[in-house]
Amino acid sequence: MKFGVLGPLTVDLDTATNSADSEQTTNQLPSAPKTRQLLALLVLNEGSLVTLDTCVQELWGEDAPRSAVQSLHTRVFHIRQALAALPEIGTPEVAKRVLETHHQGYILNLSTGCLDVHALDKQLAQARGARAGDDALEISRALRGALRLWRGATLADVETGMHLQAHVTRLEGIRMTALEQCLDAELRLGMHHQLISELGDLVIRFPTHENLHAQYMLALYRSGRTAQALDVYQDLNRRLVEELGIEPSHKLRSLQTAVLAEDRTLDVTPPRNLRLSLDLAAVR
Repeated sequence: MKFGVLGPLTVDLDTATNSADSEQTTNQLPSAPKTRQLLALLVLNEGSLVTLDTCVQELWGEDAPRSAVQSLHTRVFHIRQALAALPEIGTPEVAKRVLETHHQGYILNLSTGCLDVHALDKQLAQARGARAGDDALEISRALRGALRLWRGATLADVETGMHLQAHVTRLEGIRMTALEQCLDAELRLGMHHQLISELGDLVIRFPTHENLHAQYMLALYRSGRTAQALDVYQDLNRRLVEELGIEPSHKLRSLQTAVLAEDRTLDVTPPRNLRLSLDLAAVR
């Protein structure tokens, strides 16, 4: 059994169960919005006490009704019913041990590796090790593996209050950082030709993100498309001034100057005997 939060909230059976049963199990999760919200909060705090006050704040903010605690108990009961329906839990008694009630709140007890965030942590640890060894190819492989874990926006189908939103913001920040670091590593490997399409899509999605624009400019320049690289800078410059009232950073202005001067420091020499196309296919 594995819960997924890197996308819509899901629960999947172990790999020994067929895919049809897995889909049916996911559909057995609570459908009521606030019950799903509570489940997501418990999942993301698995193994730790989530206090009653935290639950109430998450579900109702400052507008909690008098019946909030009773409503909370009812929603916990519905979550336990859903857990008991999972073959790997099976009974209400086991469900009570998985989702424990304490005097101050609740603890959801999940086994190691039962959350997609655990797999994410493993991939990020591999990337950190690769960075320590300055191994760009292993950085790319580890971070592409991390990025593949997302199935959409974090908790895409769950309403979020102040506590869940903090988790979502953190995880989406990790996602963006992993993407930027991955692209940096792949540019170091000389994969600029293969990255142009992806970077072009990214600057459309994030029209004021300076680092993505810098990476796009570099990929274009190294691909012999200097004029287009300069157009990317001008478009970003105009957008930053008109929409945010700021100018591009010194780093980006320096990159534009280097592109104009055809500075040799912008060139890259891929590692010898690196099979670029096969490696890129492998990490995606």
